[in-house]
Amino acid sequence: MTYVDGFLIPLPTKNLARYRRIARAACKIWMEYGALEYRECAGDDLNIKGVIPFTKPAQCRKGETVIFAWIVYKNKAQRDRINARVCKDPRIAKMMGTDPKKFPFDCKRMVYGGFKTIVEA
Repeated sequence: MTYVDGFLIPLPTKNLARYRRIARAACKIWMEYGALEYRECAGDDLNIKGVIPFTKPAQCRKGETVIFAWIVYKNKAQRDRINARVCKDPRIAKMMGTDPKKFPFDCKRMVYGGFKTIVEA
């Protein structure tokens, strides 16, 4: 069974184009290091009655949407190896810069976790 990192990111809508450019570049890096799948999705249909919308756990504010993203790996050990390499890759630092105030989103509000796959098709 595969292992998945999942993300919810509140993103100011005005930063969507910039975020997309960063995500495309990040995708290439993760895939280069061995990730099996990489997806970044921008909120589209988020006001479904009777359920908690993704905007709530992402703590979206006015003028923000939510990014729902995941990266798939063979297993947790592979995920740990790949993420360690990605974190050291200078291309990541160059994309994001060093000033968190200039990031396209507030990293402190990102929701993140690693997940064991329990059903796979």
